[in-house]
Amino acid sequence: MYLQRNWKAAMRARAIAAHEVLLRHPWANGLIGTRLNVGPAMLRYVDATIGCLRAAGFSYPLADRAWNALDSHIYGFTLQQVNFPLQPDEYASAAQQFLPLIPADRFPYMNALSRLVIDGKHTGIADFSFGLNLILDGLERLLGESTD
Repeated sequence: MYLQRNWKAAMRARAIAAHEVLLRHPWANGLIGTRLNVGPAMLRYVDATIGCLRAAGFSYPLADRAWNALDSHIYGFTLQQVNFPLQPDEYASAAQQFLPLIPADRFPYMNALSRLVIDGKHTGIADFSFGLNLILDGLERLLGESTD
C-alpha cells in the first residue's frame, strides 16, 4: 500500500538522483544512449522502477512507457543542460546581443520573451522539475484512467 500512495515520490527521487549523478559525470549520459547496458546494476535499476510502478497499479505496458518517458526526460534534459553553450548568468547579455536577430514584427513572442530575460523579469533557465512534474502528473492521470 505504501508504494501505491508514494510512487510519485519514489519516481521523483529516482529521477532527481539520476539527473544529479549524470551532471556530476557528464560523459556517462552519452554512453547510456549509445550502447546496450544490461549489467546487474542497470537490471536492478530498471526492475526496481518497474516494480514500483506495478505496485502502484500500472499495467506492464504502461509501466514500460512510464519509465521510458521518465528516462527520456532525465537523459535528454541532462544532455541539453551539460551541452548548452551559455551559463545562466550569461542569458540576459546573450538575449540582448541576439535581440536584433529576432525583430518584434517577425518574431513577436520570442522578442517579448527575450525582453523579459533582458529586463530580469524571467531567468530563462530551464527547470528539470517542471518537465518531471508534467510527466508524473500525466502518468497519475493515466493510472486513474487505466482499466488494467
